[in-house]
Amino acid sequence: MFTDVPLLSLIIWVPIIGGIVCMFAGDDRKATRARCIALFTAFINLLLCVPLYLGFDKTTANMQFVENVDWIAKFGVHYQLGVDGISILMVILSTITTFLVVIASWRPIKKNVAQYMAAFLIMQGMMVGVFESLDAILFYVFWEGMLIPMYLCIGMWGGARRTYASIKFFLYTFLGSALMLIALLYLRTKTTDFNILSFYPLKLTMTEQVTIFIAFLLAFAVKIPMWPVHTWLPDAHTEAPAGGSVVLAALMLKMGIYGILRFSMPITPDASQHLSGLMIVLSLIAIVYIAVVAVGQTDMKRLIAYSSVAHMGFTTLACFVVYKIVAKTGDLHDAYLTLEGGMVQMLSHAFSTGAMFLGVGILYERLHSREINAFGGVAHKMPMFAAFFMLFALANVGLPGTSGFVGEFLIILGSFKASYVITLFAATTLVFSATYTLWMYKRVFFGPVVAQGVENMHDLEMPEYTVLFILAFLVIFIGVYPNALLSVFHTSIGHLLELSTTSKL
Repeated sequence: MFTDVPLLSLIIWVPIIGGIVCMFAGDDRKATRARCIALFTAFINLLLCVPLYLGFDKTTANMQFVENVDWIAKFGVHYQLGVDGISILMVILSTITTFLVVIASWRPIKKNVAQYMAAFLIMQGMMVGVFESLDAILFYVFWEGMLIPMYLCIGMWGGARRTYASIKFFLYTFLGSALMLIALLYLRTKTTDFNILSFYPLKLTMTEQVTIFIAFLLAFAVKIPMWPVHTWLPDAHTEAPAGGSVVLAALMLKMGIYGILRFSMPITPDASQHLSGLMIVLSLIAIVYIAVVAVGQTDMKRLIAYSSVAHMGFTTLACFVVYKIVAKTGDLHDAYLTLEGGMVQMLSHAFSTGAMFLGVGILYERLHSREINAFGGVAHKMPMFAAFFMLFALANVGLPGTSGFVGEFLIILGSFKASYVITLFAATTLVFSATYTLWMYKRVFFGPVVAQGVENMHDLEMPEYTVLFILAFLVIFIGVYPNALLSVFHTSIGHLLELSTTSKL
């Protein structure tokens, strides 16, 4: 029904074109016009995901809604798009996130409003392009292109150290991608074009696979970010405006995991298995060490940023522990559990952590501080906000009934089949996340009133209430009915596991 409509292209280019229009909406005296254009564009793009989801066939792992047009035919480069069960959810997540960010930024952003809204719309189009691209060069163009609006977002609307944070963010992520381009060019010499799917059946030696895996890893590990290339994230989160932090947490970090699922595991399965021990160790360091670092933070955004590194370590663990499971049991069933848990964890982290960043932004608007010690007794003045923030904090901890529990439970359940030691270290995240999250909540919302400004704080306004209500609904819905997600990517995960566990030697 919808196959003849270029839905994938529309979801990429509608926000980009809307962003360009928004950019020229006028100065801050006409800020309302820019906000309305941005909201209308984001809403239209969200509506485009409805026929995309309804027309998606969950029973096949094949790419759907495929679009293929010659771009640079001489070099085998095509404008080729498609989605499977993994990428369609990331596309929908992108549109939901941008829609909520536009609403959440309605009042807090008062300077260069048109440019701010334009940056987020263009950024959304670029990120959706990453998730939809089936051509490696097109993927790389979108991958690098989305760095520019995020760099401007941090550099123009960020905090006191925004210049340092934006440059650090750009250099880490840009330089990390350089070797990925070389790896893609090398793979092109083995095929007739840059179609990512044509890379999957290639026979590669172990040396080739390890080299390509490392090249990909440098790009994806920085984006996730994995320890020890994670240091750009706390600075970027701390200095970015609330909307920028939400996009970083909800989408940009997920692009690194998506790269591992789309490139590293299916293209270099033998290298992935050979180096899985190293990847598991790095993931466990992120889970344990970074969580300990988070406990000592005094800035709320910095604490949540370190929490993100720890939770993403849980997701990378899910990707590579499957090799230990298959080697030990020879059964893909438990590997299914782990990898599907990783997918749910990605989506859950986007909603719960993104909501917490928005919550910190709301507090900053009220008191112009992010220091935990500057608050206290907030629940008495903002009871509705306190209730919402408690829900998101509990989701971050992994409370049953919230989205955070589902992913962590599936990953831990699957990792039991690999190693009790791995499971023991991975499960420490349940203790540490409860420690730093609930301790922060107690001091901010129920501690003694420290600043005089707390007495003058008011509860949620309508835009804030709307955004937090939608996020709360998603967190509870996924926690109660995770099959809404599992049924979409189950078949694609199975296909990915077959590719990722079949030797190419």
